[in-house]
Amino acid sequence: MVLKIINGILIAVAVFMGLKQGWAMLSGKEEMLTMFGKWHFSKTAVAINGAVTIISSLLILFPKTFLWGNFVMAASILLIICFHLLEKDLKGMAIELPFFFLNLIIIYLGHPLKS
Repeated sequence: MVLKIINGILIAVAVFMGLKQGWAMLSGKEEMLTMFGKWHFSKTAVAINGAVTIISSLLILFPKTFLWGNFVMAASILLIICFHLLEKDLKGMAIELPFFFLNLIIIYLGHPLKS
């Protein structure tokens, strides 16, 4: 029971962060455009990445799409981590790493409402 409560809190954090960062990308916030611009992403590509992030965070909420939502979100975070490593930015990679592990932990614990 306690594990399901902890997992529910972790899911809420992951969904909140996914929606927050996804909206920042979709709306074209300057810091997002600057970060992705280093990797030659256009404004449209950043917006598409933001839409995918929002959709994946919403998929996490439902037990039937829980795994796919976590998988897509973890893959998008892994993409950002790889781009940081390509430019040897260990600080940027270290910032993204906890969010990547958060999705992996949530996948391991499973959806708290699934019977």
